[in-house]
Amino acid sequence: MTLTGATAARSGTFRIGGDLEVNRLGFGAMRVTGTGVWGDPDDRDGSLATLRRLPELGVNFIDTADSYGPAVSEELLREALHPYDTVVIATKAGFLRTGPNVWVPMGRPEYLKQQAELSRRRLGVDRIDLWQLHRIDPKVPREEQFAAIKEMMDAGIIRHAGLSEVSVEEIEAAREYFPVSTVQNLYNLVHRKSEDVLDYCEREGIGFIPWYPLAAGNLARKGSVLGDVAERLGATPSQVALAWVLKRSPVMLPIPGTGKVRHLEENVAAAQLSLSDEDFHALDEVGRQEWATQNKDA
Repeated sequence: MTLTGATAARSGTFRIGGDLEVNRLGFGAMRVTGTGVWGDPDDRDGSLATLRRLPELGVNFIDTADSYGPAVSEELLREALHPYDTVVIATKAGFLRTGPNVWVPMGRPEYLKQQAELSRRRLGVDRIDLWQLHRIDPKVPREEQFAAIKEMMDAGIIRHAGLSEVSVEEIEAAREYFPVSTVQNLYNLVHRKSEDVLDYCEREGIGFIPWYPLAAGNLARKGSVLGDVAERLGATPSQVALAWVLKRSPVMLPIPGTGKVRHLEENVAAAQLSLSDEDFHALDEVGRQEWATQNKDA
């Protein structure tokens, strides 16, 4: 697929919280850090170049977290893009980091409020456009975590709030405290655990941010339905998988991430793909079959 003229604007738009309009194809800034999402990237200049390329490609929704590095991703975003102009930076808190690939839930209210303040300072903003609870900490009453988020909204520290890796019941519980603007769950063509959450978000007008949206499992092999569609469209299996995610729902805000400009450009080019309804449903069927096969003994 040609990359000439590729733009995330082709993915359509969504209004986060009803008033914060972004192009639906966003960017996840986890991979601009070091191995294990720890420390500085091996290719710092490459990471900065990737971030600076985002506005040029129409990507104006960027998802990061205080724990990416930790702090590294937010600091690189500020260096590359501040002042952000039309770019919306969303960040998260709710994990302690003690080493590469180590993630420890931490939802104490004082910790969440502290981390939001630190994110605000690192990003160089007066108010965080979208702040998300990275995980509900099972060791802390969830009501205390939700109340802390409401306090931050009331204080003007954050504009909109979201949740990550939650069920419909948890979203509804949180909505008793604050408007839930986004939900960020693992979701892709072959990982379908959150179908009910996505359907709920679509009904309620809540943005759904699927992380790991490019995954296609065994469907990426040559001769598969995905492989055949990709070959016919002159695209890669990952681009087709991303195009499928975008077509799945108008509230979908996928955030594929990379530290390489070339990979970024390939991902954005997926917004140009137009899947027919026939191809979409064929991919949906084999994706569900793959998910069922993976979980038949669960």
